[in-house]
Amino acid sequence: MATLDELKQKYAGVFEVLEHDGAQIETVELEGDKLHLVVVVVSEHSKDRVWDAIKAADPGYADLHHEITVAQGEQTYTVKVGDNLSKISKLYYGDANHYTKIATANGLDDPDKIRVGQTLTIPAA
Repeated sequence: MATLDELKQKYAGVFEVLEHDGAQIETVELEGDKLHLVVVVVSEHSKDRVWDAIKAADPGYADLHHEITVAQGEQTYTVKVGDNLSKISKLYYGDANHYTKIATANGLDDPDKIRVGQTLTIPAA
């Protein structure tokens, strides 16, 4: 029987995606012989990336009990180094070309003028 640490290591790629995408991890525990994972991801696109990481770790994922939900409604995002509205749009909407939704929601006249640490409102998809 695998330990919690062994299962977390096995699914390390999943945790990397969750961290990268800014998911809210609510539960990480050992449930019998399975890793129990409860997370809220920022978008359907992010959920798809989590699924891809799960299947890459173990296509059958028999040792994983997961509850992955997508956050509903408007969200916020804090700009990080290297971000641009297209990249943020891709994360939330799965399409870089929806950056204008974010620009409009935040009253940005120039979508290229965002700054690290700035909090953006992300409209629901």
